[in-house]
Amino acid sequence: MKPFRHVQIPYQVPNHLMIKNIARAVHIDAISNHFRAEPPLNHPLSSEWCVRAFPKLFKLGHLVKGLDLINGRLVNVHNRRVIDDEFLKMSMRSFTLIGAAFVTQNMRLCVNKPSYTQPFGVNSIKKICDLLDVSAQQRKLVRLAICPQVTQHQIWTGAIMEILKHLEKEMSVRDYGCITKGSNMAQQVVANCLMFLDDVMSYDPDSASWMRLAPKKDVDSPPFAKWADFLEMFDDLINCLKNDDEFFFYVIKLEVMKEGLLQIKDVLVDKKIGYKEALHQQSLVKKKLSKSLGHSSRCLFTLLLYYLYGSVQDIDLDVCCWVSKDDNGDRFYLCVGKIMTSDEDKMLMHVFRQLDKALGVIKFVHQMAEMKESLEIQGHIWCIGSKSKSFAYRGHNFFIHGISL
Repeated sequence: MKPFRHVQIPYQVPNHLMIKNIARAVHIDAISNHFRAEPPLNHPLSSEWCVRAFPKLFKLGHLVKGLDLINGRLVNVHNRRVIDDEFLKMSMRSFTLIGAAFVTQNMRLCVNKPSYTQPFGVNSIKKICDLLDVSAQQRKLVRLAICPQVTQHQIWTGAIMEILKHLEKEMSVRDYGCITKGSNMAQQVVANCLMFLDDVMSYDPDSASWMRLAPKKDVDSPPFAKWADFLEMFDDLINCLKNDDEFFFYVIKLEVMKEGLLQIKDVLVDKKIGYKEALHQQSLVKKKLSKSLGHSSRCLFTLLLYYLYGSVQDIDLDVCCWVSKDDNGDRFYLCVGKIMTSDEDKMLMHVFRQLDKALGVIKFVHQMAEMKESLEIQGHIWCIGSKSKSFAYRGHNFFIHGISL
């Protein structure tokens, strides 16, 4: 059975999302054949320009078919391989920029609500609160509700472990360790970091060593291990990778999680401290992270994504805006969308998963804010030449629209 199904949605697919022409100026550089998007104009674009521009969009779509930008990295959706090609990456950015220009032109956008009509990343709770127009008081409720859940010791260690395991896997796939001496050092640091975390997470409550009381500390005994030791390895890993463009995504993620490590560097992680003291130290992790990580913290948002989905990747969207459901502008829904390079099943599933995460985390923040207004949110997907369809996936409704002249 397929994980998504074609359904008849009980309400009509909005006609103003069935794209016919372009909303903002997207200039064509005749020499480089690249595109750049400009702010919306007060007058419609000429039909001549549309006729000339659409084949360029079609050509770009064919060039980057089956590809997607995920956290700044170009990925082949079919085999999940990262493609290190700057020209294709620029072409993909141009494709999504022009695509966003096409799809937003006929939308009845709400001018009083925040909107993103160009590709952007959802990487903080603040961005979602801004999008939902959450008040200052409600933002306090959001933070107070989310922090105790996502800063638990097992969530914290699990999120860092997830990042490092993905990094280790990518290094091994690319045979990264055989390139240079510095590269080999990075691979060793990753292994040491994973051993450290595995030791931290491998407490056995039934073992005698785990249940014993904390030993008396002698003058000559080595100091207890702290998160500061892990922070030192983190810094070494960042220094090893920071000049390698292929691992730029991981450098960013390591820097993001370093924000939390700096807050808990004095917390003990040594098993020798005894059962009760270990529980106390774990509670300190939660307490210190909850106190220090704010709405704009990307570290807090990474923990939230791991808590909800077991994933540490930020969410990339091409369109996210409030759209009027009627001509009077009295009723609105939040449109969250992606521009696809093809409508093949594998690409659809890839985009469905991304949009499902986006819809889920937005709904979660809306719920934590205890907002009185009900939230109507829809997932929309646009692709050149596609027929209008609707799908249900994990309780969310998705609409597919074609882009054409």
